[in-house]
Amino acid sequence: MIRVLIFLTVLALVALGAAWLADQPGQIVITWGSYRAEPPLPYVILAVFAFAALAVLLWTLVRFVFRLPDLVTLASRARRRTKGFAAVSRGMVAVGAGDPAAARRHAGDAERWLGREPLTLLLKAQAAQMAGDREGAEAAFSEMLDEPETRVLGLRGLFVEARRKGDLVAARAHATKAAQLAPSVGWANEAVLEFQCAERDWRGALATLERRAGRGTIDRATARRHRAVLLTADALERVDREPAAALAQAKEAAKLAPDLVPAATLSGRLLARGGYLRKAAKVLEAAWRRGPHPDLAAAYLDLRPGDSALDRLGRAETLMRLAPGHAEGRLAVAEAALGAREFKRARAALAPLLDERPTVRVCLLMADIEEAEHAAAGAVREWLARASRAPRDPAWLADGVISDRWAPVSPTTGRIDAFVWGTPVERIAAPSGAGGPDAVLADADEPAAPTAEAPAQAIPALPREQPAPPPPPAAVPQPVTPAPGPPDTVAATRRSATPVIFPLPAPPDDPGPQEAEELAEERPKRLTVLG
Repeated sequence: MIRVLIFLTVLALVALGAAWLADQPGQIVITWGSYRAEPPLPYVILAVFAFAALAVLLWTLVRFVFRLPDLVTLASRARRRTKGFAAVSRGMVAVGAGDPAAARRHAGDAERWLGREPLTLLLKAQAAQMAGDREGAEAAFSEMLDEPETRVLGLRGLFVEARRKGDLVAARAHATKAAQLAPSVGWANEAVLEFQCAERDWRGALATLERRAGRGTIDRATARRHRAVLLTADALERVDREPAAALAQAKEAAKLAPDLVPAATLSGRLLARGGYLRKAAKVLEAAWRRGPHPDLAAAYLDLRPGDSALDRLGRAETLMRLAPGHAEGRLAVAEAALGAREFKRARAALAPLLDERPTVRVCLLMADIEEAEHAAAGAVREWLARASRAPRDPAWLADGVISDRWAPVSPTTGRIDAFVWGTPVERIAAPSGAGGPDAVLADADEPAAPTAEAPAQAIPALPREQPAPPPPPAAVPQPVTPAPGPPDTVAATRRSATPVIFPLPAPPDDPGPQEAEELAEERPKRLTVLG
């Protein structure tokens, strides 16, 4: 509507202008040799406009004739590009649909119509990857290195292929080059950081983390946490050679991440070693209030190496008062009381933990108490049997790995700050034909549901007590933890893990005085849960 009004307005103005010119008096005299003409002014103006329009029309015609070859070339190029991009689109659809044959066919068409376009090279590389042609994929990614706009993309493709082949040297070289060309690229910086952590180059990892934080490729909270983890790892490496520097790093890490138990534990131990007992006690007590942990309890009890067992028991009771009702405080008191041969206090500390289903540590402590107080082989053997079926105690968990020691990175994926303190997931599978009716086979292929404390992982569970003939005393089998490997082999490691079969012994009867001496000599080794 607005355009119509504008057109009518312009048309009215033109009509008014023409009428005004027609009403104006005046003539123009044109003399050409003996020829003389005196046309009216409006006719002259119309003739000028007509001549200008004719000149423009002739110039356009001549220009079109001279540009005709270029126009034909442009039209042909446009048709080729249209066909090429259509082939790229169909090829991408084939890649998404999982059709390698169609993807490679469309990749060939796109290369024929478009040449060395970035999308063409990417489609060619993806089609080769789908078809299992690793050499073809590497060749396509190598071609991308010739163009500045696709160089980083080619480096990433070569990095992935090198990781798949297990060539970590080449993978690191590609990641380092990509980080230099594009410092803001996240995958390259993460890969360089993982390689530095795998080589235990904690100072280099700290420098890389600082660069990432400075460029804003990682949020501030994550950067603080990762810096605390790397500082703790470096401090653990330098604790024997440079204790002062290690203490400074541990204290900084504890400030950056107050809930990082290894940092607080190391800081407390180094302060106590330097004679700053009150500062060490404050650091450990503050960390204990945030979250009781057996490492904190061990460091707190060892503040003075020459203290008596009763002094250690007093400090353990202090920890239990700082976190009333927590199982770790009761376990610390029970262990200290056992060392002081205060058996009644040890049993009193463990009594609330025996009401439900005691864990492995509780059962083993009860076995130690029975042996130290009464030397009752039958009771000791009963508690050891219960320990083999008891729930697991909290441990360090990371990507399917259970460990009794903290590590700054995951041994399977290389992820920083992967280890969390939590209880391993318990699972009970159907009985296995190979294990007989008295065995339970843990399925390591199917992942367990994640919990709030620990990541999802396939961990065999210890079954509850079931009636079965008592087996002869033997060492309790140890749980299998996947061995560290490259980040891309985690699933294969889990699938290849040997299933663990846990026997189901019934609680034995008192063997009597004739077998007590023999059982004392054949007492099974204590169960240790070690990742």
